Amino acid sequence: MPGETDSIDYVMEKASGPHFSGLRIDGLLSSPPASSTSSPAHRSSSAAGAFAEADVPPTQPFVIGVCGGTASGKTTVCDMIIQQLHDHRVVLVNQDSFYRGLTPDELLRVHEYNFDHPDAFDTEQLLDCLEKLKSGLPYQVPIYDFKSHQRCSSSFRQVNASDVIILEGILVFHDQRVRNLMNMKIFVDTDADVRLARRIRRDTVERGRDINSVLEQYAKFVKPAFDDFVLPSKKYADVIIPRGGDNHVAIDLIVQHIQTKLGLHDLCKIYPNVYVIQSTFQIRGMHTLIRDREISKHDFVFYSDRLIRLVVEHGLGHLPFTEKQVVTPTGSVYTGVDFCKKLCGVSIIRSGESMENALRACCKGIKIGKILIHRDGDNGKQLIYEKLPKDISERHVLLLDPVLATGNSANQAIDLLIQKGVPESHIIFLNLISAPEGIHCVCKRFPSLKIVTSEIDIAINDEFRVIPGLGEFGDRYFGTDD
Repeated sequence: MPGETDSIDYVMEKASGPHFSGLRIDGLLSSPPASSTSSPAHRSSSAAGAFAEADVPPTQPFVIGVCGGTASGKTTVCDMIIQQLHDHRVVLVNQDSFYRGLTPDELLRVHEYNFDHPDAFDTEQLLDCLEKLKSGLPYQVPIYDFKSHQRCSSSFRQVNASDVIILEGILVFHDQRVRNLMNMKIFVDTDADVRLARRIRRDTVERGRDINSVLEQYAKFVKPAFDDFVLPSKKYADVIIPRGGDNHVAIDLIVQHIQTKLGLHDLCKIYPNVYVIQSTFQIRGMHTLIRDREISKHDFVFYSDRLIRLVVEHGLGHLPFTEKQVVTPTGSVYTGVDFCKKLCGVSIIRSGESMENALRACCKGIKIGKILIHRDGDNGKQLIYEKLPKDISERHVLLLDPVLATGNSANQAIDLLIQKGVPESHIIFLNLISAPEGIHCVCKRFPSLKIVTSEIDIAINDEFRVIPGLGEFGDRYFGTDD
């Protein structure tokens, strides 16, 4: 049955009160995944090569399994984890998406079909999906129509590789091969009476069913399947959360553990001079828009400007400040700070010019220099033009370029600034997206420089393009991509 949670579920969880059962540390790291077979029709399209540098080990996504009985609050727990992991890419995969389509004979006796039995799911395809996502490949998750009890033949849900993969369902712990792909297993444990009450309310209010049919199905299929398959799988859980989403203590500890595991591969941990602005759903939404190849030029420019403004303001926060006191209109004394006076911007032509308006809007009358670097593939670099303030050596410099890819152009621009007398520690490099290769390239050579970005992407492909990226930023922004 669909694992959806509504306001009624939340109210009932709220009334249940919090309780934390404890965290079992052993077994959090999964064993190597078992091999599985699957139909070629279920396999996603191949990726464009291996993107990671030889000296940068690829990061494995953190896979979380969330299991529990029907109406136990699994979806609420998943939503809360996703909310708190806002600074990471998280995808939710529902086991319900992998229901098998019913045969004509089964459709004739649909009321006798047990949707809570393991045989109701296509576990082989679920395995294929998880293995692809763990390998960094996208996957086309099927969409199941619960009215016709068939899969939609003309549509699917595209799921991309992410930092965290959450697999949610009543039987996700039943198959050992699926369990072996998980880094953490969570069981949402809710009293049977509470679950039954939620199910009755959901099915009668949302689905128009009568109470007798709900109770009959529960007694005939749901409860026996829970006793035979779901409850025995509780022993595999690393974390047991009684009363679901209201258990904030348990969920906070789970999120902290996940963040610690993800932090082992976080470039901000490796390079303390790299700063990623705190992600919100507004920021993720704007990234979704500007990365969409179908977006109009007007919208691309509008949302790019909004993101650029946020990056610029965050970058300004890394400049030195001096304490300053002022008298307010009420006659009171306010102790604040005074802005850095010696400041300038330098844009790497031409994409970097898209960031100049935001800088001017934040810093009235700021001087902006320009650097033009010619690309020959992405190996040879040639400085073509530079126009910088004469006293640039006395200033803090905001270096502007929306995309940090290989880092070769950035390194040449930084070299030029240092040759002009700018201290390395006085340079702040601002961009919208960064590739790990570019961060490694710049930070290894200039450890005192600061990089401020809004997102770090996966890697660079063989054409030196950032993946997933947003294409040729300058062409899209200035309308020269036709």
